[in-house]
Amino acid sequence: MPASALLSRPLAPATAQERAAVTALISAPEAPVSGAPAYAPEATPLALLVVLLSPKEPKEPRER
Repeated sequence: MPASALLSRPLAPATAQERAAVTALISAPEAPVSGAPAYAPEATPLALLVVLLSPKEPKEPRER
């Protein structure tokens, strides 16, 4: 169904202010910086130490 069939009278052209408002609402600006973690080579020894010192998974008890 054409849009003209839904309207009782024709629409007036949008003003520059109306177009700017609609454009501001529709266009979402992109984030300047990603939220992904950055690679930090100085953190590698610390991460390795955390992994090595973390508690081990409990072992299943042996049956006698």
